[in-house]
Amino acid sequence: MRRIRCAIYTGKSTEEGLEQDFNSLDAQREACEAYIASQRHEGWELVDRAYDDSGISGGHMNRPALQRLMQDIDEKQVDQIVVYKIDRLTRSLADFARLVDRLDNAEASFVSVTQSFNTGTSMGRLTLNVLLSFAQFEREVTAERIRDKIAASKKKGLWMGGGVPLGYDAVCRVLKINEDEAKSIRSVYDLYETHRALNVVTREAERLGIRSRRRKTRSGDWRGGNVLSRGHIHHILTSPIYAGRIPHKGKAYEGQHPAIIDPRRWDCVQAMLKEHSVNPRGPRFRKTAPSPLAGKLFDERGGRLSPSHANKKGKRYRYYISHDLVAGKKEDAKGRGWRLPAEELERVVGTALQRHLKSCAGQLMLRLSDPDAHKAMADTLDDQSWMLGAVTSVTLNDVRMCIEMDVAAVACSLGIESGLFEPFDTTFDAPFTLKRRGVEIRFAMDAPSAKQDEALIANVARAYAWLEQIKAGTTIVEIADAEGTARRRVQQVLEFAFLAPDITRDILAGTQPIGFTSTWIMTHRLPISWDEQRALIATL
Repeated sequence: MRRIRCAIYTGKSTEEGLEQDFNSLDAQREACEAYIASQRHEGWELVDRAYDDSGISGGHMNRPALQRLMQDIDEKQVDQIVVYKIDRLTRSLADFARLVDRLDNAEASFVSVTQSFNTGTSMGRLTLNVLLSFAQFEREVTAERIRDKIAASKKKGLWMGGGVPLGYDAVCRVLKINEDEAKSIRSVYDLYETHRALNVVTREAERLGIRSRRRKTRSGDWRGGNVLSRGHIHHILTSPIYAGRIPHKGKAYEGQHPAIIDPRRWDCVQAMLKEHSVNPRGPRFRKTAPSPLAGKLFDERGGRLSPSHANKKGKRYRYYISHDLVAGKKEDAKGRGWRLPAEELERVVGTALQRHLKSCAGQLMLRLSDPDAHKAMADTLDDQSWMLGAVTSVTLNDVRMCIEMDVAAVACSLGIESGLFEPFDTTFDAPFTLKRRGVEIRFAMDAPSAKQDEALIANVARAYAWLEQIKAGTTIVEIADAEGTARRRVQQVLEFAFLAPDITRDILAGTQPIGFTSTWIMTHRLPISWDEQRALIATL
């Protein structure tokens, strides 16, 4: 009689009820063990290994226990997977198709205790596909329902969480005015109505001692309490939250929280901001494309580069030109004097800032426990369109540029606190090469030299250490409690232990692609196949 080695896989998408003495995972395992015992005459026997995933959605395959199970299947250590219901294994139709192919290649199969199907027949596979289609449909409808609930709640003026704005406290998911901080908010509006210039307001706010919120982290460190930057002040002046409104997708709805600034006064401030904007908004003002680096660009001697343009055959070309050349002065003996193509320069500056922020993203993400915040940060960093607005100044010479970023503006775009940037450089150098062709200049960004990503290496080491603990019988909950972190974070980091060996070697040597960071790994679905991993990473 052929011996059939059976492995039980149990799963639960939430952690609700797992603290009970007899929980859902125990019930699934008990039913599967009883079914295997009933098939003992067929040669079925239970392997002495547990494959349990808790608190992880069945909508994807990135589950540590499932990954270990499939690895054991590939290594011919398991012949049969036993599950309580099919949707415990996966709720994705595409993942199910790949899983069945992988089982076929390993000459293995699976069985559901409560649903009798034979995956060896076409009718059995058709029935399974129908069931999984409904399971995937249910998952997607649930996600849509959550998004619709958030939208409907905001239309009713409810605050749906996130970073608590300066001037308010969150009490039971309701915004209440913090009178001490509200005084600072009102002072900022008073200053702008008096001076009507953001730079002046920034200096006056610093003189008056107006600072960001100071808070204590879980580790006991204090963050915040910084001088408000120009970008942060602009955010305060333009946020409809302070007028008692809730913003959502470009619209503002009357909120159920009290306003710090009278709505009519807030509307007047918006009109002032529009009137005194360096680049007035609206089609009637837009004679040429905007120059986002206007007022921020300087040469090595401190001279300002001003935006300009030229027309040729009905087409408008934008440039940044040294102030001396605009004033009619000629270049000196060393040929100093810049006339740079605007789009090319803006692309290079945006790419340099994007690289710098992505290099910081790994450590930033370690400070955030919300997986949704990780995904949002990764998506925002992939979008370069907002980054030039977060640049404070750019100083050029022949071989490199020195870029200073507005931390408050960056933090606002990423949806995080400004204090998280304290360990990082807000001013950095970016090397490049100038290539001249006649009077035109082209930029070539120098390829970044091999540099080890310490956060990425630390995550890889942590993943292997935790994997060994799990093999020794330690649960994910026990690891999370011992490390003082969330269980979801432990599950995310464990994925680093399943990278191909050559990819791990590249990480240790610092030769991995620049976009292959901890943030990217935690927010993307890595294939199980090493060849597929290599092909995916090669596209970065």
